[in-house]
Amino acid sequence: MTIKENFSLLPYNTFGIDAKARLFIEYYSLDELREVLKAHKGEQILHIGQGSNLLFTKDYDGVILHSGMARARFLDDETVEAQNGLRLDDMIAQLTDMGYSGLEKLSLIPGEVGASAVQNVGAYGVEAKDVILRVYTIDVETLEERVFSNEECRFGYRDSAFKHELKGRYIVTSVVYKVKPGDAVKTREEIIQTRMAKLPTVGEVGSAGSFFMNPFVPEEKANELLAQYPDMPNFPSPQGGNMGRLVKIPAAWLIEQCGWKGKTLGGAQVWPKQPLVIVNANHATPDDIIALAAAVSQSVKEKFGIDIHPEVNYI
Repeated sequence: MTIKENFSLLPYNTFGIDAKARLFIEYYSLDELREVLKAHKGEQILHIGQGSNLLFTKDYDGVILHSGMARARFLDDETVEAQNGLRLDDMIAQLTDMGYSGLEKLSLIPGEVGASAVQNVGAYGVEAKDVILRVYTIDVETLEERVFSNEECRFGYRDSAFKHELKGRYIVTSVVYKVKPGDAVKTREEIIQTRMAKLPTVGEVGSAGSFFMNPFVPEEKANELLAQYPDMPNFPSPQGGNMGRLVKIPAAWLIEQCGWKGKTLGGAQVWPKQPLVIVNANHATPDDIIALAAAVSQSVKEKFGIDIHPEVNYI
């Protein structure tokens, strides 16, 4: 394993924030992970991947864990198990080149395999939950392995049980995906071109991808807004809630209607090509990004009466 003190997390967060970790440990096997968890039991521990969904607001006075396990293997002709530290897009590229389909619409989403299960990443009508069969984990307390079925992960929109009742208790170590033989090269190329045209390039412009989650509102509220804004995009959800049938309204449209596209606050900016994205445009501080996100959210609330919430986790 690799152990470093007072370590800069700049390479491990896509926002480009130079926060430091008191201790950074990268492990390369399940035995090493168990060893680390046992040695640092009771300490503040945060397991990260590529850091594409994080905003470090200050130095981390604890232990940052990162997986160096980055292999994938076929369990059978339609099942692939990938280790948590493998970059998701690298795996998709390999599968596509080998003539397999199923994950191509998730192409170019930043992050690693472990995070795909925790965040239930999604794009263009496909979510990770649609292709995940099961998730392997290590129990932080007992150090034993536990396997979660798709149903036990309690996947939701950009959500899973690992972000709620299971948060901090389990570390995802590998994910099993279902795939199928098929030519997905053209689809993958189209997805990549679309994303590159709208979104900042990871490593060139600091961002966490989509900053806000799309809100779901009661059908009655959506109809009220449609009466005022007939061109408002809206997508009825197949699942309802306590308030009845829900309708998804794109946060990007709401933000753009409030005039935030391309606007800056300090060193942070709402991305001119996609207002769902906040970028580190000019040496932004964490406070710049938080303040801009709060201002955008307040504008949407005042204009539409809708709360939009960050998908990004503030650390």
